[in-house]
Amino acid sequence: MSKTGISNVPSRSIIHRAPQRSSHVLQNGILLIALGLFAGAAALAVVRPPEAPAIYQAHTTLDLPDPFPQADSRFSQPFISETHIRRGDTLAALLRRLNVDAPGLLHFLASDKNAKAIYKLYPGRSLQAAKDQDGNLMWLRYNHTPFSRDGGEPAAKWLEVRPDAEGDYVAEEKRAASDAQVRIAEAEIKSSLFAATDDADIPDAVTLQMAEILGSKIDFLQDLRKGDRFRVIYESMSHNGVPTGAGRILALEFEAQNKSYQAVWFESEDGGGYYDFDGASLRGAFLRTALKFSRISSTFGGRRHPIHGNWRQHKGVDFAAPTGTPIHATADGVVQSMGWKNGYGRTIVLKHHGKYSTLYAHQSRFAQSLKPGDRVAQGQLIGYVGSTGWATGPHLHYELLVDGKQIDPMAVDVPIARKLEGTERRAFDKVIAQYRDHIDLLASYGRTETKIAQR
Repeated sequence: MSKTGISNVPSRSIIHRAPQRSSHVLQNGILLIALGLFAGAAALAVVRPPEAPAIYQAHTTLDLPDPFPQADSRFSQPFISETHIRRGDTLAALLRRLNVDAPGLLHFLASDKNAKAIYKLYPGRSLQAAKDQDGNLMWLRYNHTPFSRDGGEPAAKWLEVRPDAEGDYVAEEKRAASDAQVRIAEAEIKSSLFAATDDADIPDAVTLQMAEILGSKIDFLQDLRKGDRFRVIYESMSHNGVPTGAGRILALEFEAQNKSYQAVWFESEDGGGYYDFDGASLRGAFLRTALKFSRISSTFGGRRHPIHGNWRQHKGVDFAAPTGTPIHATADGVVQSMGWKNGYGRTIVLKHHGKYSTLYAHQSRFAQSLKPGDRVAQGQLIGYVGSTGWATGPHLHYELLVDGKQIDPMAVDVPIARKLEGTERRAFDKVIAQYRDHIDLLASYGRTETKIAQR
């Protein structure tokens, strides 16, 4: 019994001592970690930042000139102020904003025939006044036409009023050549042509030119689809560093429904015009429509007549548009007839090259001074939309005739103009070469943007 009890004692002793040995190990481990951290902190403490670089300063005293120069009291440059015309402005209000108090000026502007342009105040246009150092008026300028074309050359026009030697004033119309800068732009159709050009900061005047130039190739009313793209090179005009408007389109490429259409401005022996990249003139071919922007309200073919109620053939296409919308000739031609034509109302018939003629009906009025026998150019204004004759509302009834027979102008293949040849073609190739690189660059940029957007 005692052996058994004695044998159990060491067992209990071992059991009690095991936790003590583990505690010593734990304590020793914590001590080593603490010493390690302390050693690391000590090592970090001995690292010192580099000394700041020495800064050297040098002082130089400059002697002032003796005698010190005085400001010149003579000052020949005018003090120029400018204001822009707001809707509802009067000339007197504009002069007050410019702080112009010139005796007899308002009376002179109201009575002198050479100064009448200043009473046509267009909102957005500017009025400038120059004064000398004593506050006396040197000149007054009204920039009524910041951009125009005189003889094909871009120019700015303004009215200038100056005091004369007799204490009165003199008014004179002046002009100066505008400066042209070339701009390039590329855009994608997402909702409409105007929305795309607005997103690309392209002026509306350029947008309208696009529709005119490619109007014989693309129906801008129906042919455009989301994803179509275009690239355009055009002039931006300025005068005295101030933008004045958009100039002419120089080159254009339009991708519509996976087809590419191009146009380049070229001065040929017959005058300036637009040609495709193969040298074929875009003039002479028929425009798809006589209205720049509208909608088809009645197509070619059988229909129930809106007034008489019976079923009959409709031998043209109707384009709904507000009264007074300008109507343009769809091709070069001669006015064959114009006047009242039964149910057509006020109507113009144009005779074109070969066997072609066109008819424009229901007009409210004709273009001023147009008469039978006059030659008209493609895109030229010939009249205005109305509802004369048998019409239930304002619209243009348009017909294309071949040998006197009406055909569907929206379905027929219109004639193609001749191509440039010989020396003209070689000159054209030199002109187009300077635009191809820009067009190709914009095209590659557009493809890159499309790929990025699809990721």
